Amino acid sequence: MSTGRVAAVSRNTTYAFSKPNHPSVRLLAGLGVEGDVHAGETIRHRFRMTYEPDLPNLRQVHLMHEELFEELALKDYEVSAGQLGENITTRGVDLLALPTSTLLHLGDDAVIEVTGLRTPCSKINDFRTGLLGEMFALDPHSAEFTFTCGVMAVVRRSGAVHPNDPIEIELPARPHRALERL
Repeated sequence: MSTGRVAAVSRNTTYAFSKPNHPSVRLLAGLGVEGDVHAGETIRHRFRMTYEPDLPNLRQVHLMHEELFEELALKDYEVSAGQLGENITTRGVDLLALPTSTLLHLGDDAVIEVTGLRTPCSKINDFRTGLLGEMFALDPHSAEFTFTCGVMAVVRRSGAVHPNDPIEIELPARPHRALERL
């Protein structure tokens, strides 16, 4: 297992693009982040709830790598933890390179399973004009465009998560399956 760390944790009780940072969040198995509007067994994404309300919620927890904010700053976009709607901001974990079904052990108890890539929405441009275009990159292996704005996960084991908690990565058995958009 390799390790990284939690840089920040965020949640919001209402539907809003950004999520305020908190000293800790509690992850609930099968549901998501306690007190977050996206927690639930079935899909909680506002648009998708209108036409697929009974689908399992594979987007219980949104993770984004803090290194993305540094890349965006080089292009004059100031972004910080929680502002793009993520629940857990990471440091030292190449989230986008993880295979589907990777387990992330967060802090002392919590375990989440990576389910796919976050699909960026047009609201990113409402937050910062032109930022949506920065959420795509050319995949050097496939020569296709991929998303760069984090990954989604489901909670497998409940637990509290705090900034500076360690993240241990447990890869699934081979063959690995690349992340797909959710």
